Amino acid sequence: MGLSDGEWQLVLSVWGKVEADLAGHGQEVLIRLFKDHPETLEKFDKFKNLKSEEEMKASEELKKHGSTVLGALGGILKKKGQHEAEIKPLAQSHATKHKIPVKYLEFISEAIIQVLKGKHSGDFGDAAQGAMSKALELFRNDIAAKYKELGFQG
Repeated sequence: MGLSDGEWQLVLSVWGKVEADLAGHGQEVLIRLFKDHPETLEKFDKFKNLKSEEEMKASEELKKHGSTVLGALGGILKKKGQHEAEIKPLAQSHATKHKIPVKYLEFISEAIIQVLKGKHSGDFGDAAQGAMSKALELFRNDIAAKYKELGFQG
């Protein structure tokens, strides 16, 4: 289920816009994730106390973590599917330390798509959305495979 060169170009083109404001995009993605799937908030000890969207928007820690998440994802996307070296430690920490289910990776993928649609509608049409969805699915499938190797049934 690889992506064509054209699809990767669409993914990386919109990702350039994300990188121009990594912290802002990351914060929006996490807020959307926590609003749409409140159960995910329980996996984040640092953020469990943030009950309202206003508290989330005011949290520098949340903004910083959003930047970290999207920074790591950007590094993976730029590998255009050749991301074994990047995926392995990420899967290790998310399986053994954080115990993040694959389902939650689906939820954050949905949040990423929604945030990009809202912020970059002119540059994130149907083709770009489809390409990004495929790229995020490839990422999730590869994380899930690593989880299985690690014996994590996330």
